[in-house]
Amino acid sequence: MTVATVGVHIVDILARPVEYIPEGQDTALVDQIRLTAAGSAAGTAVDLVKLGNEVVSMGAIGDDELGDFLVAVMGKRGVDVSLLVRKAGEQTAASILPIRPDGGRPSFHVPGANLAVTPADLDEARLRGVRAVHLGGMDVTFGLGDPAFFALLDSLRAAGVIVTMDLLSEMPDLLGMARAFLPHVDYVLPNDSQALLMAAGLTAGSGSSAGEGDSPSSPSVAEVSAAALALLAEGPRGVLVTMGAEGSLVVTEAGIEQVPALKVEVSDTTGCGDAYCAGFITGLLHGQDVVGAARWGTAAAAQVATGLGSDAGLTDLESILALLA
Repeated sequence: MTVATVGVHIVDILARPVEYIPEGQDTALVDQIRLTAAGSAAGTAVDLVKLGNEVVSMGAIGDDELGDFLVAVMGKRGVDVSLLVRKAGEQTAASILPIRPDGGRPSFHVPGANLAVTPADLDEARLRGVRAVHLGGMDVTFGLGDPAFFALLDSLRAAGVIVTMDLLSEMPDLLGMARAFLPHVDYVLPNDSQALLMAAGLTAGSGSSAGEGDSPSSPSVAEVSAAALALLAEGPRGVLVTMGAEGSLVVTEAGIEQVPALKVEVSDTTGCGDAYCAGFITGLLHGQDVVGAARWGTAAAAQVATGLGSDAGLTDLESILALLA
């Protein structure tokens, strides 16, 4: 296997366009409804396969119909799901996303079995046999914040395995706990809100309310840069902050570089962060430097934004490279 994704697995139920929630028993007609494999591990796994990687995904799902769907759809997309643990009595995590006409995506979410995953649910031998490990949603998989798992990550990195980490929530307490992973990963890929909230307390001003993703007062590049530098000082080799239409900020010891977004007709922003991670990891595995890999991630995210759901729009590696030509 080329990559292992570890962490959050979610079933997304999406509808678009949703301009309002009907009152009482009324019905609103929409153009499209989809069910997809999503979440910072599952969604990224599907995208990684589309970009030509062999992928095994690890985590916890429920022993229920949603879990059956998740296993089926990920397997159909080419992900090795043989190591997903079915937790009896737990619900598979799921989200309902009414997608606004502008692509915005409020959500209703059940965390489900993701809260129950532990290091014992992971296959250490398989993790040692891949070139990259992507940790998806370490802010909500509480059981993985374990010293034994940190030691395993350190061992993997010492053996040359690339370890990346993405996040799921925008809850300050959860993101604060996820800081414990920073010395044990190579690259962390938060969005701008997550970066500011995660860095709160590490640098003055990094926890301001400007970090709310849909707020009219979006954080400035200077604020995001300060937060990313604070996170970088905690131990990773690089911090890549996605900023929606403003592109992404790549922060390493070599300095700070802003990678612009690609202009596309936005349909739905669900899964753009997962696609960015998949493109970035694929770029690294193809020998790109960090900024070059970030451009691959930018192109993958741009494609996903054109369709409904976390796997929409993205087809193959050649198509994202064509966007960069």
